[in-house]
Amino acid sequence: MSSTLFRNASLLDGSGAAPFRADVLVDGTRIVEVAHPGQLPSHIDAQTIDCEGATLMSGLIEPHTHLSFVDQATPEAFNTIPVEEHLLLTLKHAKLYLDSGYTACFSAAATKPRLDVVARNAIDRGEHPGPRLRAASVQFTVTGGVGDLRQMHLDPGEAMFTLPCDGPFEFRRAAREACREGVDVLKIVPSGDTSTPALPSLRTLMSDDEVAAVCEVARAHQKVVAAHARSAESVKMCVRNGVSVIYHATYADEEALDMLEAHKDSIFVAPALSVTITRLRDAGKFGLPSSDAMKKRVDTDLQSTIACMKSLKRRGVKVLPGGDYGFKWNPHGNNARDLTYFVELLGYTPMEVIVGATRWGGEIMGMGDELGLVRKGFLADMLLVDGDPLADLSILEDRNRLLAIMKGGVFHKAPEPGMAMKHRLRTAA
Repeated sequence: MSSTLFRNASLLDGSGAAPFRADVLVDGTRIVEVAHPGQLPSHIDAQTIDCEGATLMSGLIEPHTHLSFVDQATPEAFNTIPVEEHLLLTLKHAKLYLDSGYTACFSAAATKPRLDVVARNAIDRGEHPGPRLRAASVQFTVTGGVGDLRQMHLDPGEAMFTLPCDGPFEFRRAAREACREGVDVLKIVPSGDTSTPALPSLRTLMSDDEVAAVCEVARAHQKVVAAHARSAESVKMCVRNGVSVIYHATYADEEALDMLEAHKDSIFVAPALSVTITRLRDAGKFGLPSSDAMKKRVDTDLQSTIACMKSLKRRGVKVLPGGDYGFKWNPHGNNARDLTYFVELLGYTPMEVIVGATRWGGEIMGMGDELGLVRKGFLADMLLVDGDPLADLSILEDRNRLLAIMKGGVFHKAPEPGMAMKHRLRTAA
């Protein structure tokens, strides 16, 4: 295994501590030393990178990933793609995430049953570049629920964007089948959504015993349940039954907020701001309904989400930046802009956001003791950044400012010759 020594870095370690100058030694897949400059031996048998004060930080972690969403305008378009081509597109997005500095991704649903599983396995075997991936099932919804695209005159097998189930027996069976196929995450859709006027966000669609059935299977198979939950009641039934990851929480009322706070050590919330912001701003350009009434409905969802996230922040709940990318108006590769939204709209500091995107990201991946921090013994998933993200988070949106990307001690993007000089000239200017 090879060794790499990063010298003279401005270390942003993900713990929330202020950056400091440091040398970081990587051996094999892990970080073996973090020291102040000059404390490590002057002669170490390792590739040496002179960082010249560039920021060294943990790789970013996306908590709401849909690698098999292919930047289409409508979910119906996902179903027209043959599985072979769909897998290639999924792997293409996996590489894009790693190119963008995302070294790990928690999936929030696949669009065909085994796409995430096959992509994860190919990445783990080193056959294709991509982030660490927690692979998800397709979404489980109720008949007529969000994502049920079936039509009476079509073969139901043509509509696998979600899997409709009714009653705890069917949800339990679907969850067990997904576990059999090797998923890490079971995804449920207990509420309505902004994009479905007939099923508004305030509506709760799944029953308590249906949610309980999926959570029962997850516990038996040591899996995680994630939920699209916008309505207050859907949030509450998720908390009651042991759902670990709650997306949106748009209309969480005081009781729901209290419940989330009471379980803040075991629950993560990801509001997915970007998909709502861009839906409001850009979706009309791609043929989606954009009447004044629709814009008002989307804006109401956005403002309610903002208010809820501010309350959860005050209560100490772990709220993570992740934007539900993979639609034509919210395409893959722009994920880091959610970090800026957290500062501009939710009142987070840049440091708080980076902790959410790294340290808490490691926790949502179930790897909090070895991922998400630049610390001795942790996996060497790191970024070398041209500039200070604490001064300007938008730096992380520019792939050209990512001087190096390392995953598991191996460079996905190695620093170029003259990198240090370019960084020094930029910072001097």
